[in-house]
Amino acid sequence: MNRIAESELIITKRGAIYHIDLTPEEVADTIITVGDPGRVAKVSKYFDNIEVKQEHREFVSHTGYIGKKRITVISTGIGPDNIDIAINELDALKNIDLTTRTIKEKHTPLTIIRLGTSGALQEHIPVDSLVVGTHGLGLDNLLHYYQLANNNEEQEILQQFVAHTQLTGNIQPYLATAGASVIKHFVGGFHHGITVTCPGFYGPQGRVLRLGLSNPMLVERLTTFRFGNHFISNFEMETSAIYGLGKLLGHNCLAVNVIVANRVRKEFSKDGDAAVEKLLQTCLPIIEKI
Repeated sequence: MNRIAESELIITKRGAIYHIDLTPEEVADTIITVGDPGRVAKVSKYFDNIEVKQEHREFVSHTGYIGKKRITVISTGIGPDNIDIAINELDALKNIDLTTRTIKEKHTPLTIIRLGTSGALQEHIPVDSLVVGTHGLGLDNLLHYYQLANNNEEQEILQQFVAHTQLTGNIQPYLATAGASVIKHFVGGFHHGITVTCPGFYGPQGRVLRLGLSNPMLVERLTTFRFGNHFISNFEMETSAIYGLGKLLGHNCLAVNVIVANRVRKEFSKDGDAAVEKLLQTCLPIIEKI
């Protein structure tokens, strides 16, 4: 078997993988990702007990139990580049032997669920509501560094999306689908739609402060996109990277976002903290039973 070099897989003196600073024993097979490092404790306060607390840079992680379900919650910071680090390193902890630096013969699939905040792109999806991403559609370039293949339906959605949005600036969208084994648990009380992932908060999401935009009609064209039953429900900065890497690595991924802004209505949540608590109180009992 091919040995992975020290320069490619960095292991600390305590046997932890470098960026997220975790050992294989410190990570559960069910993982919740959040963007904000401060949100990790907001999740783990619902744990019955906490076994592990680690922190390195923006990657804060707590591992513990809700009932009999062992869960790791980890912060990723903002953006697809941080997702690249987090998902690859979480996978490595389960599927690479860190001692021999070789890929394990037996694959361990992870359940990875993002619990985040997002902006709605449909008038009928109000602030403080919950949205499940059926697909992650990336306007970033992360998955172009990997060999992501699409099925026929995904190809058709992408083709129609490109034709409708008429994006400029060499943006090449990609698409990945949510894990079927996970999304089936998130039905009643959730909106479902395509989640678009952007590589920034301002220009990439159509916000104008002091700079003009190369795609000034972006928000309107995202809002009006339709292909069969598919439409763009919301956008944020992580989902497509999680879905794409998860698909390639053989993991079951889902993103559930609470809506803190509605870009069509020009509304923002009056209590973002309460909205996040609603997200956690709704989703954690479901995750415990998966």
